[in-house]
Amino acid sequence: MGTSNGRTLYRNPKSGKIAGVCSGIADYFNFETWLVRVLAVSIFLLGGTGFVFVIYIALWMILDVKPQALDYKEEHKDIEVKKKVWQAGEPAKRALFDVSRQFNGLETRLQRLEKHVTSDSFDLKREINSL
Repeated sequence: MGTSNGRTLYRNPKSGKIAGVCSGIADYFNFETWLVRVLAVSIFLLGGTGFVFVIYIALWMILDVKPQALDYKEEHKDIEVKKKVWQAGEPAKRALFDVSRQFNGLETRLQRLEKHVTSDSFDLKREINSL
C-alpha cells in the first residue's frame, strides 16, 4: 500500500501484540501505538464487534511484514521529540538526556583521537611513512 509521500503501511509484528496491525498503523500515522490499540479495542467493545474484527483480520492478511532494513533505519535515526501527547517520539526530557549521552560519547571519542594525534608514536609513524 504506497502513498504519495513515499511511506508504506506495513504490519509490525516485532513491536505488536497479536499480528502487528495496530503497531503498523501507529508507525504510518506517527501515533503512539497504545493509542491505536485503545481506539481499536474501544470500537470493538462499543458495538463495532464484527467490523473491527473483520478489518483487523483483513489487514493481517493483506499487509506485508515490515522489512528488517526499515527497522534498523528507525532504530538509528535522529531523535524525534513529540510535540503532542498522542504523537510518536520521545518526551522532551528523555530526548535531552539521549542527546546529552550522545554528545558525551562523541566528546570521549574526540579526546581519545586528540590524545593519539598528539602522541609521540603518531609523529614517529608519520615520519616513517614519509620515508
